[in-house]
Amino acid sequence: MRTPFLPVPKTPLRDLAEGGGGLGNLPDWDLSDLYTAPDAKEFKRDMDWLENACAEFAADYEGKLADLDAKGFWDCVLRYEKIDLISGRIMSYAGLRYYQNTTDAERAQFMANAQDKITAFSTPLVFFSLEINRIPDEQLDALFAQDPDLARYKPIFDRLRAMRPYQLSDELEKFLHDQSAVGAAAWNRLFDETIAGLKFEVDGEELGIEGTLNLLTDPDRAKREAGARELSRVFGENVKLFSRVHNTLAKEKQIEDRWRGMPTPQTGRHLANHVEPEVVEALRNAVVAAYPKLSHRYYELKRKWLGLDVMQVWDRNAPLPLEDPRLVGWEEAQATVMEAYHDFAPEMAGIAEPFFNRGWIDAGVKPGKAPGAFAHPTVADVHPYVMLNYLGKPRDVMTLAHELGHGVHQVLAAGQGELLSSTPLTLAETASVFGEMLTFRKMLSKAKTQAERKILLAGKVEDMINTVVRQIAFYDFECKLHEARSHGELTPDDIGALWMSVQAESLGPAFEYMDGYETFWSYVPHFVHSPFYVYAYAFGDGLVNALYAVYEEGGDDFQDKYFDMLKAGGSKHHKELLAPFGLDASDPKFWGKGLSMISGMIDELEAMEG
Repeated sequence: MRTPFLPVPKTPLRDLAEGGGGLGNLPDWDLSDLYTAPDAKEFKRDMDWLENACAEFAADYEGKLADLDAKGFWDCVLRYEKIDLISGRIMSYAGLRYYQNTTDAERAQFMANAQDKITAFSTPLVFFSLEINRIPDEQLDALFAQDPDLARYKPIFDRLRAMRPYQLSDELEKFLHDQSAVGAAAWNRLFDETIAGLKFEVDGEELGIEGTLNLLTDPDRAKREAGARELSRVFGENVKLFSRVHNTLAKEKQIEDRWRGMPTPQTGRHLANHVEPEVVEALRNAVVAAYPKLSHRYYELKRKWLGLDVMQVWDRNAPLPLEDPRLVGWEEAQATVMEAYHDFAPEMAGIAEPFFNRGWIDAGVKPGKAPGAFAHPTVADVHPYVMLNYLGKPRDVMTLAHELGHGVHQVLAAGQGELLSSTPLTLAETASVFGEMLTFRKMLSKAKTQAERKILLAGKVEDMINTVVRQIAFYDFECKLHEARSHGELTPDDIGALWMSVQAESLGPAFEYMDGYETFWSYVPHFVHSPFYVYAYAFGDGLVNALYAVYEEGGDDFQDKYFDMLKAGGSKHHKELLAPFGLDASDPKFWGKGLSMISGMIDELEAMEG
C-alpha cells in the first residue's frame, strides 16, 4: 500500500521570483481528470469504495497468503493493485490541490482529512508485506513459475523481501503505519506551510521566498546582496523552528532504524532506490574527488568574469556580465523544448504535447504556491501533472525540459501498471536530465556568437554543478546531520556548522561566506520530505551524461533502446536497464565518464579565455 502522498519537489531548488508579467499565457492545472471538485460524488464514491475494499481484502487474505495457489495469489495482487490505484488517485488530487496554495486552510484541511482516512483504511493491509516476507523463497518462486502474469510482478516482491531483515512484528508495523499521519507527515506539513508563509522585505517590497531567492540571480550585485542578507535575517528568525523540525525527524528516523536494525541511516533510502550502498559510495567519492576540477575550477573562472577579488555567496548564481537579460516567453520556451524533443524522436514530442494543451502544467508563480518544481505521475490510468514556477529565465526553460522529461517517462512507464510503473529515485531522473540535455544542445547549436555560446555553456556547467556537486554536498550534510543527531540534540549553531563544513569544501577557495549563511540549510525541502533523496540527482546526472555520450557516438537503435528503458518503469534493476547501452553503474569508471563531460565543458570555457 502506498504511503499517503505529498508531492516532493523533484528539481533541486532553482532561483525563482513572483509574478509573470510579459511571459504570455501561463497554464494552470485542470485537475478534473482526477476529480472535478472536493465535493464531487466520484470522490466520495472512491473513498467509500476504498474503506470497504481494504476491510474486505484484510478479511479475505490475512493469515492466508501462504496457502494461496498461483491463481489465488494473482487475484490477490490485482485486488491490492486496485486499492493502491484508488488511494493514489485520491491523494494525488488532494496533494496537488494543496500544493497550488499551501496557505489555504481549506485545502490543507481537505488533504489532511483524506490522508487521515486513507491511513486508517489501509492499516489493516500492513499484514500483506509482512506475510509475504514470511513465505519461503522456494514457495514463492514456484508460484511465479506457474503463472507468467504473476511472475511479471516479481520485482515488487523482490523489493519487499529486501526489507525482510528489517521487518518488525505485525503489531509494531501496524502502529508505525497508523501513527504516520501525526509523525513525519505532520512535521512535513509544518515545514511546508512555514516556508510558504515566510515574508521578506527588500527595498520596501514584500516578497515570498521565491521572489527573494530570485534576487540572488539579479544582474545588480547590490540587489543580490540585499536578497541574501534578507534571506539570512528571516531564516535566522525562524531557525529554532527549522532546527526543531530537523531534530525531531532525524530522531524519529534514528529510533525506527534502531528498532529495524538498519545498519546506517542511509540504508532505507538505498533499499527504496534499489541501489547498492557501494554504488552510491563510489558516486559520492568520485564527485568529492572531482571538486577541484569541477566547482573549484569553474568558480575561479566566474570570479574573474565578474571582476571580483573574492566571491560572496550571493555571487554563486549571478548572471555573467555578457548575459542577455531578456525574458523567454512561455510560447518560446514551449517551442524550444518541443523542437529539441522532436529532433530526438517525434514520439517524444507527441507524448509531451498534451501537457501544454490539456491543463497538465501549472506554470505561474502565485501567492501560497509551493516553491520549486516537480512532476507527479498520479496513477497509471490518469496522467502526470507538472508544477513549475516559471519566470522566463533560460534556466526556467531548462526546468521545463527537465520536468517534462519526467512527465514523458511517467506516461511511458504507466503501461507497467500501478505497482510496477514507479521508478526508484536514482532512475527517476533519467528522462528528466536527458530532456534537459537535449534542450541545452538544441540551444547551443543555435548560438550565433562566441559570447552566446559561452553564456550557454557557463549556464549549463552551473546547473550541472548544482545538480552534481551541490547535491553530493547536501548528501554529505545529511550524513553528518544524522550522525551528529544520534549522539544528542543539535542546536541551530551545531547544524549551521555542519552546513558550513560541506559548503566550503564543495564550493572552493573562490568564496568567502557572510555571517548568516549558516542558516541556509533551513529552506531545502528534500532534507525534510525525503532524507538522503538528494544523491539521486547526482546519480541521474552522471547516468545521463554517460548515456548521452553513447547517443553521440551514434547507433540507429539508440532511440528504441531509450524508449524501452523508460517503458520498463520500476520493473528492472539499473544493471538490466543500462546493459543494452554497454554501461554499468557499479563500475567505478562509469562515474568518471559522466563527470568528464562537465570538466570538458569547463575546458572549453577556459580555452575561450586564452
